Amino acid sequence: MKKFMDENFLLSTKAAKELFSACKDEPIFDWHCHLSPKEIYENKKPNDITELWLLGDHYKWRAMRSFGISEDYITGDKSHYEKFKAWAALMPHLIGNPLYHWTHLELQRYFEIYEPLNEKTCDDIWERANNKIKQGGFTPRELIERSNVFCVCTTDDSADSLEYHIKIKKDKSFKTKILPAFRPDKALAIEAYTFLPWVLELNNTSGKTVKDYSSLIEILRERIEFFNSQGCKASDHGLTYVPFKRATANELNKIVKKAISGEKLETEEIEKYKTELLIFLGGEYAKRDWGMEIHIGAMRNNNTAMFNKIGADTGYDSVGDDLMAHNLSRLLDSLEVDGRLPKVVLFTLNPRDNYVLGSMLGNFQGTTAHSKIQFGSAWWFNDHYDGMREQMKALMSLGVFSKFIGMVTDSRSFLSYPRHEYFRRILCEILGDLVDEGKYPADMDFLSQVVKDISFNNARAYFGI
Repeated sequence: MKKFMDENFLLSTKAAKELFSACKDEPIFDWHCHLSPKEIYENKKPNDITELWLLGDHYKWRAMRSFGISEDYITGDKSHYEKFKAWAALMPHLIGNPLYHWTHLELQRYFEIYEPLNEKTCDDIWERANNKIKQGGFTPRELIERSNVFCVCTTDDSADSLEYHIKIKKDKSFKTKILPAFRPDKALAIEAYTFLPWVLELNNTSGKTVKDYSSLIEILRERIEFFNSQGCKASDHGLTYVPFKRATANELNKIVKKAISGEKLETEEIEKYKTELLIFLGGEYAKRDWGMEIHIGAMRNNNTAMFNKIGADTGYDSVGDDLMAHNLSRLLDSLEVDGRLPKVVLFTLNPRDNYVLGSMLGNFQGTTAHSKIQFGSAWWFNDHYDGMREQMKALMSLGVFSKFIGMVTDSRSFLSYPRHEYFRRILCEILGDLVDEGKYPADMDFLSQVVKDISFNNARAYFGI
């Protein structure tokens, strides 16, 4: 029987252990996350472990609800200790859930606590963890630096002033690069209740007025150039489905005018607008050598009652199942035909589509980067042991695995960096198994470089940091 989550956790072969030894200390390039630039700039010390762990983590909230814990222990007004105790009581029941491994990796790496968290150990771990926090080393910047993070790319709305990025850049004492990533989701969501407020925000930030589609894209072009001037190298797009319906400039101007006036748009009008805006954006990214991340397949805010009660992004999202292959192919092809296809990272939330995306890569590769079209790592509901293995196995079967740009944190928590360790262990286990089974030669020098590259070097080269 193996010891619980010891130094050889997930590493069952000699080759896997050797490979992990080669890559475990590589820096982290956090090229897709949801950390707050404001929090990084303000750099406040947390009060306790609940503040670090539970107050903004909808992964944990979902699990707590599934266990039957009432909302006042999750997003409600129970004390931080009571919320922590509820989480501790749940922990032993999360058998096979990645939250179990993530929680204990975080306890080990940041608090030097190796006992399993449960009701019996709750009070002791509460005290020990909070004593560590009181001693220092847990501000956002300290956690980023302790985690050996080379660069963080936050996701910032296209109307954002980037005020805190500008302030962070002026502080030469903080060595980790903090860069914006351009996220135009509110611009794309012309049908949503957020569109008109976002247009007003864009008008305010830009000092100009959106009157129609032509004026909108001119303002967005200026915003892209502003982000570029602040070191932006990546853009991010969350698509429930992939649209593809072409439109003329005249049609697009009418659609935007209609939306601004508050009129309800037809489905065809929405799809035309989204398609053409994505094509415009892709071309602008290509001019600046940005990576275009496309996250496909999240059904968001499914529970209307809870949305009305506590708002968006509170743990009521799930995996969508819209078909994507044809429209995604046409979207990428429309950019390629005009010589405007940027570097693209394709993510699917539905593992059913691993081979759809994995096979799509080879249709549009180019010479501007190794594996210009990337299959993004297992994401959100898939960034667990089985999900990561299945994504990597699909990429191995269909692409050039050694050029994979690796793991994303995709998190709002400053304690999430052990997820990169989790990924690296799984990566090394997969390659170690191939060696152990005689399916790949035991060229450990070459494979050690491969795991280093996937852990860090490939992403750094891909985004040009």
